[in-house]
Amino acid sequence: MGILINNAGFGNRGTFLQVPLAAELDMLKVHVEAVLRLTAAALPGMRERGFGGVVNVASVAAFVPRGTYGATKAWVVSFTQGVARDVAGSGVRLMALCPGFVHTEFHQRAGMGTKNIPAWGWLSADRVVDEAMRDLAHGRAVSVPSKRYKLVVALARALPIGRLGKMSSMAGRKY
Repeated sequence: MGILINNAGFGNRGTFLQVPLAAELDMLKVHVEAVLRLTAAALPGMRERGFGGVVNVASVAAFVPRGTYGATKAWVVSFTQGVARDVAGSGVRLMALCPGFVHTEFHQRAGMGTKNIPAWGWLSADRVVDEAMRDLAHGRAVSVPSKRYKLVVALARALPIGRLGKMSSMAGRKY
């Protein structure tokens, strides 16, 4: 199976008004425009062959109010679900991958501290990949690795937006 994995992304430390507008626009270009362009470039050949897969990496942040980062990841989820429906039955699968905290260099590169994140909140990259590939094989349009993050997403959908906003505002702080 030919697979495109759109995994480019980054985070900005700080709230919307603290982050320079140019950095927010760069985030839109990477998280939205690049995903759109690369998916559009890959799909015609995959449809012609009758098989393939596109995994667009989003985040659990797609389900909570978290400024530009969460908004771009919510776009990735919605876009992926919509295009997955468009290509249904063609042999091509699309999936939005929505991990929580993963042991990578993401937070360090963004200048974000991780001391406030409990040990239980972390996932290994290998686990995320294994669960994502299993979900793609099962034809899921959205993959949320681990039961703990499935619970987080379920709670995010059930809690009032005001509560979520208060909780998620701590995510961009440096500790």
